[in-house]
Amino acid sequence: MSNAKERKHAKKMRNQPTNVTLSSGFVADRGVKHHNGGGKAFRAPKLDPFAGTALARQTKMAHYSPPEPDGSEQSSSRVTFKKKGGWKAGPEGTSQEIPKYITASTFAQARAAEISAMLKAVTQKSSNSLVFQTLPRHMRRRAMSHNVKRLPRRLREIAQKEAEKAVHQKKEHSKNKCHKARRRHINRTLEFNRRQKKNVWLETHIWHAKRFHMVKQWGYCLGERPTVKSHRACYRAMTTRCLLQDLSYYCCLELKGKEEEILKALSPMCSIDTGLTFAAVHCLSGKRQGSLMLYRANKYPQGMLGPVTFIWKPERTPGNPSASRQLWIWLHPTLKQDILEEVKAACQCTEPVTPTPCVPDPLLTPAHEESQPALPDEKIGRKRKRTDDGESAKPVKKFFGDGTRDSNQPRSWISAATGIAISDLTMEMNRFRLIGPLSHSILTEALKAASVHTEGEDTEKTPHLWWTETCKSPDAVSLHRRQEAIFELLGGVASPAEIPAGTVLGLTVGDPRINLPQKRSKALPNPEKCQDKEKVRQLLLEGVPVECAHSFMWSHAVRESVTENRISEQDLNRKRSELLVPGSQLVLGPHESKIPVLLLQQPGRVAGDDRRGWGSGWDVLLPKGWGMAFWISFIYRGARAGGLKEARVHAQYRGSPDIPGDFPDCSAGLLFAEEQANNLLEKYKRRPPAKRPNYVKLGTLAPFCCPWDPLTRDWESRVQAQEGSPSPPRGEESDLGGDEVPCIPTPENTRQVPDKAGKSRPDAREPEGGMDAECPAQAGPAGLPGQDATGSLLCVLRSRTSLKQLSAWCAPSCGRPRAAPHAPGRGQRDLTPAACLPLLDRFPRALVWVSLSLLGKGSPEPRTMICAPAAEDFLRLSRDRLFCGPPEPKHSDPFKSKIRKQKEKTKIEKRQNHGRAGSEGLTVGSPVAGHPALTLGLWSGPLPDVTAHCSRVLLGFVTQGDFSMAVGCGEALGFVSLTGLLDTLCRQPAAQRGLVLLRPPASPQYRFARVAVEL
Repeated sequence: MSNAKERKHAKKMRNQPTNVTLSSGFVADRGVKHHNGGGKAFRAPKLDPFAGTALARQTKMAHYSPPEPDGSEQSSSRVTFKKKGGWKAGPEGTSQEIPKYITASTFAQARAAEISAMLKAVTQKSSNSLVFQTLPRHMRRRAMSHNVKRLPRRLREIAQKEAEKAVHQKKEHSKNKCHKARRRHINRTLEFNRRQKKNVWLETHIWHAKRFHMVKQWGYCLGERPTVKSHRACYRAMTTRCLLQDLSYYCCLELKGKEEEILKALSPMCSIDTGLTFAAVHCLSGKRQGSLMLYRANKYPQGMLGPVTFIWKPERTPGNPSASRQLWIWLHPTLKQDILEEVKAACQCTEPVTPTPCVPDPLLTPAHEESQPALPDEKIGRKRKRTDDGESAKPVKKFFGDGTRDSNQPRSWISAATGIAISDLTMEMNRFRLIGPLSHSILTEALKAASVHTEGEDTEKTPHLWWTETCKSPDAVSLHRRQEAIFELLGGVASPAEIPAGTVLGLTVGDPRINLPQKRSKALPNPEKCQDKEKVRQLLLEGVPVECAHSFMWSHAVRESVTENRISEQDLNRKRSELLVPGSQLVLGPHESKIPVLLLQQPGRVAGDDRRGWGSGWDVLLPKGWGMAFWISFIYRGARAGGLKEARVHAQYRGSPDIPGDFPDCSAGLLFAEEQANNLLEKYKRRPPAKRPNYVKLGTLAPFCCPWDPLTRDWESRVQAQEGSPSPPRGEESDLGGDEVPCIPTPENTRQVPDKAGKSRPDAREPEGGMDAECPAQAGPAGLPGQDATGSLLCVLRSRTSLKQLSAWCAPSCGRPRAAPHAPGRGQRDLTPAACLPLLDRFPRALVWVSLSLLGKGSPEPRTMICAPAAEDFLRLSRDRLFCGPPEPKHSDPFKSKIRKQKEKTKIEKRQNHGRAGSEGLTVGSPVAGHPALTLGLWSGPLPDVTAHCSRVLLGFVTQGDFSMAVGCGEALGFVSLTGLLDTLCRQPAAQRGLVLLRPPASPQYRFARVAVEL
């Protein structure tokens, strides 16, 4: 039989029972019967009725030996098989004699088993395909899947049984709810609120979910980046156009009380050494928005809580410290719990205020839906008319974001001793940020000042009673006119950077949906609005007057009224359809919604000397419920939407730290770094060892986090070792430098570098017990949740005076006129060991925020190592200006043999424990107690000296880095050790001061970069 025929025969016989064995092409003559339960073919003998008992018959058959048959008998008794070349005899080619006697019962049982197996093979499906799918392709029809009569008659019964199965039945739609009822607003809001139990949605969530990659962070569901390629487009929007961001997830804390009591309580939490405080003159009047760093009370410079921005409500009676004031503190959601607890402790607000039971419009919950009376059977499946009381029926108005917080938790606290009340206004307001020079044009096009109600208008039935009462006051109307005039002047200003930083402007605007354009357009500046040059000049120099910073956004009652009396989209569309001229302007008169807003100027880039004012814009504060109305209005004027990624890029180009990743001395920064390290470690372990870098051989101790504590601790030990050792003689210093300063930290004999073979220093020996060093900075008490830097000396240098001194020291001396040197000319000291000692005594383990710019090619990335160049690096750079940097020699992997032994031991344990119970089998393959699993490519166990592990001394790490489209080269931001920075600056020649080396975690190549401390 050919191979094709054998495969065909095997396919046919694959469902045969095991007790039936047939050869291919089996053909026997009439006298041949199948096996009698044994599997061999034999000829049935003739039964002799006089053969005696059964025992005699069995004995006779057992000793039966057939005689030699003749030729005719031999030919008739052979079993023939059809083989290639014709019919031939059996496998042995010998004849098989048929026994004379058989047992009837045994023979019947064997035949019954064969028939049962045959019927089972016929009825049992051999594959997962349906009946009509087993037909040849030329017999298949498309209607066979739902019409059984299209199949052949022999297959209709089986197809009918398959169609009756529940798997192939169509899903029956709910008969008590039609599609329109399921899409009704109340049901959608109920479903949305159910999906927001873990992660809160912003009001623009559905708009973002259709266009952005969404992530769940900080208890919110936020848009990370657009689904389209838009990295360069968003940068162009921030530079020349306008980028729009939704910052409504930021938290707001409100403090009410006497001004002197609030300042007395908050003053220990901030330091004048870091900049402005809550008592700044411009901020205290309510004219400007301020920003500062909050610390735990009397813990500066340790105990960092995080950065915040604050706004004071404009005072009615200036100069009265005992007057009641109102303060808003805006902060990132990761900082909320720590700051709220510290503010409550500072203000002695321990008594929670019981929230008044607010009974809004009824909203059905799942429990209420189940308790609804069931519909009669005759009404199920029919259309039901909407039963209401006509105009008396109150429509259900719910906004996304409501019902996501527990109403039983207190949101307000009051102090009987100080009289200060603290309220949590999170999700009570929307905050949008417009970045770019076209922010003014988009704001003036999208927002129109509210119309003033006159006496002749019918204002009795209007729901906006607060605006009606405001319009009755001439002073309030005059203030509204002044605010409108100043707002119109903004349309002619070229960039928000020209406005004084932190300017606050209050305004009351009309419904932005009324003047929404038909198509998306691009708002451009209008120079005609700047006809009065004197007013524009006064605005640019002095900013907005204090009285114009007033806004009704400070009133909780007004915000609630504006939210509840919002005109629905359905009503607006109905009114538009009733216009005589379709597409004309809709005029609602006194029934138009009036929305108070607060405009806050964002200064943009203020650090450094280049690109001043880049990324400036405006923040718009709105009442809740109006987010989508203003968002669509801004989008239709040409604003481009951005997410969390664009916010990080904006912070990087501004040169400002990103929250919370760039705050290593804050508990929120530690938790963020720990989560990021765990995610990167999981991603690293998912790849096979051959497809991922071996960080041990590259000399990278912590590729997934930045070990700030070991870094500062090692540099502190170097300083202590330097104090007890003599300074090296002058002749042993670098020959590059006549301007070199004697070094401050450790002498040369304490610095150990790898040898030529790439082996690390003696401290980098194999540890006794191993653990993955995926995030060593979080190991120990500093990495526990809720633990901050209060128990550690680690801090970030934020003293303005010290940062100015460091900025002057980092600049090279070449190119500056000797008559007016940088340091002494501004009241600063020269770089000497005596000048560095007071700074090191005050901040022994401090980090410094620095900016880095690559001299050549290369693109830095986060967690890139910042190292100090050696003397031979400066020598090679002076000889070859194209020299990019030295390479790091290959390190040896001391854990490779341990990992191999651990794998072998695991295999042996698996073989030994193979037959154990299931509960014991769960531990099979786990490492032995006391010896955690090692990961190939990662350093395990306690870290050695991180500063001297590589051939170049480690100074710090990069936290933000990428190719900069603003300057056309790689730029980065990060932290370096204060002690290490001073040591490096002292060792470097004056002409090359400020040069460092950057090396990514997965690369052995160092590249030159210039470090700067920007203020």
